[in-house]
Amino acid sequence: MKKYIFFVIDSINNPATGDEMKEIDSFNDMLQANGHWVMAAGIGEPNSATQIDSRDSEPVVLNGSLFETPEFYSGFWVLQVEDHNPGTRAGKRSFKSL
Repeated sequence: MKKYIFFVIDSINNPATGDEMKEIDSFNDMLQANGHWVMAAGIGEPNSATQIDSRDSEPVVLNGSLFETPEFYSGFWVLQVEDHNPGTRAGKRSFKSL
C-alpha cells in the first residue's frame, strides 16, 4: 500500500466551526475503520511556527513561517491506500466536509 499526504489549506480568518470539527472527527473515524488512517494533525497558525534550518554547518532557529502568504497549512492527513485514485477520492471527501 502507498501513503499519501493531504494538506488542509486555510487562512487565519477561517477557523473551523464546531460542526466542521464534528465532520472531521466522523471522517477520521471512517478512515480508521477502513484501515486507511496512518495519522493526522492540526497545525498552528504561522505566527506560532518555528523553523530550524540545518542546511549550513550550524543550525539556525527562526520564529515564524518559512512563507509569507495569507494561506497556510492548518492540518494534514496521511492515508494508506492501494493506489493514487482511492487516495485522491478519500482526500476529496475529506475536503468536501470542511
